[in-house]
Amino acid sequence: MATVARVTTITARSDTSFEDATRSGIERASTTIRDITGAWVKEQQVSVEGGTITAWQVTLEVTFVLED
Repeated sequence: MATVARVTTITARSDTSFEDATRSGIERASTTIRDITGAWVKEQQVSVEGGTITAWQVTLEVTFVLED
């Protein structure tokens, strides 16, 4: 039997780093999506105020296996 996976896009934001935004996004997604097998960081953005980075944001393509 073949394995079939699906990809969904999520966005996560952090006040500390891209790594934290990525981790938080995957942890939150895993509370409602089962069998996550990987993720691709599709986009990274920062918010800037007064010349200082105030937030880091990532757009993730999350892959998960579909159940039978």
